[in-house]
Amino acid sequence: MADVSEATYDLLRAHGLTTIFGNPGSNELPFLAGMPDDFRYILGLHEGAVLAMADGYAQARGGAAFVNLHAAAGTGNAMGALTNSVYSHSPLIITAGQQVRSTIGQEVMLANVDAQSLPKPLVKWSCEPACAQDVPRSISQAIHIANLPAKGPVYVSVPYDDWAQEAPAETKHLLTRATTTAGSLSADQLATLVDALDRAENPVLVLGPEVDAEYANDDAVRLADALGAPVWIAPSPSRCPFPTRHRSFRGVLPAAVQGITDALVGHDLILVAGAPVFRYHQFVPGEYLPDGARLIHLTSDPGEAARAPMGDALVGGVRDALSRLADSVTPGRRPVLPPRPDIPQARTSSERVHPEELFELLRGTAPDDAVYVKESTSTTGAFWSQVDISRQGSYFFPASGGLGFGLPAAVGAQLANPDRQVIGLIGDGSANYGITALWTAAQYDIPVIIVILKNGTYGALRWFSTVLGSGETPGMDVPGIDFTAIAAGYGVTATAVRTGDDFVRAFKTALGSGKPAVIEVETDLTEP
Repeated sequence: MADVSEATYDLLRAHGLTTIFGNPGSNELPFLAGMPDDFRYILGLHEGAVLAMADGYAQARGGAAFVNLHAAAGTGNAMGALTNSVYSHSPLIITAGQQVRSTIGQEVMLANVDAQSLPKPLVKWSCEPACAQDVPRSISQAIHIANLPAKGPVYVSVPYDDWAQEAPAETKHLLTRATTTAGSLSADQLATLVDALDRAENPVLVLGPEVDAEYANDDAVRLADALGAPVWIAPSPSRCPFPTRHRSFRGVLPAAVQGITDALVGHDLILVAGAPVFRYHQFVPGEYLPDGARLIHLTSDPGEAARAPMGDALVGGVRDALSRLADSVTPGRRPVLPPRPDIPQARTSSERVHPEELFELLRGTAPDDAVYVKESTSTTGAFWSQVDISRQGSYFFPASGGLGFGLPAAVGAQLANPDRQVIGLIGDGSANYGITALWTAAQYDIPVIIVILKNGTYGALRWFSTVLGSGETPGMDVPGIDFTAIAAGYGVTATAVRTGDDFVRAFKTALGSGKPAVIEVETDLTEP
């Protein structure tokens, strides 16, 4: 008869979860000691980086990822990164070791007191099984909950003496279980929505990360073409759900009430798909909708649907809805939109590299199918002005705005995408939160290219100080950091550049190396 550890590994294998991201402590050793040869363990040097690597891996892979943390301390270290996973709907199965079951109440060293409450309210579901025999079933439940709409992270705490206990015979049934959602628009709902779109004089689409996550970008294009409608990306996008050079593309909506309303003036029907309505950031109050506009929301997340302050919501499969709408609306009712204007000439700098110039150079030098993981928040406007993204799964950004996602997530995304080049575009302030992931890239020979935009300050914070009128405050500058020396210490080749020509040479060298690389670029300070 299999023990709990063997039964759990069989369960993970059945779900394709044979990569484990972790940083082990004593509570985790009994589980890891039984790891089968067909599993691989990806070690990170800090749990925040571990969770962000797993998040990038899951998003780029289009599936779940398995994480093993150390008790309460390791879980706490990962909580900041966990906020991004929640809002990117990343299906992470997070486990943490617990002390011997009979000693937890004594609060012995490394006991995770009230373990299931620790990651709440961030995770979808959290538990500590009531007995060792329920561990495999609990992990099975976690896997299914994480992957059912709306997807998201889950958490299971396991006392380390449970792993050696005998698993119940009925555990075998867990290996063949499947749970799928049947949620889609009914015929009546589809007909009502098609009628609304056909009747609209000037409809507009607002697309969010779920479109890209569900591989529905092509369906969004078909719907935009059939409607002759412009397309915006919802505010603060964590993914790119629409080709940026398509004639319908209008850019990214600002993350403020009045800014969105101003951008959507003149539209009588706003169809939001795969995004919250809306994730505002800077507080610029105003009317939620332009005069005469109706909003309809398509999402798989009941929470997003329920908390929206306006509009009508339909909860179901976003890809299914967009595909059926594209097939059903009446095409040709509106004039064809004119082609997009050429990408504007990038601004340059005499002393450093302007971010627009950097992104322009990347557009001309990087492979067409490159994947960008971005965490340089003060350069978002520069990025979207220069980028040309046309393929699914080509852009990832911290979904909650918490720093520390970008660099480790780029490593995880490259691990999941061995046939595409992943480029991390990381601010010098952001880089320090997940810098230990460079060690993982070096040790596992993961050929990610990390471009660090070095302006010596928290650029987005400086811009926000002007929005809030707070003036000069302490703690906004981060001077004197040598990322080339740090990278070398972790075993990664690194180069520092100050001109566009030097950047192109360094980037081409990194592309041809097949090894992880860091390029530190002195950049001008810009606003988001």
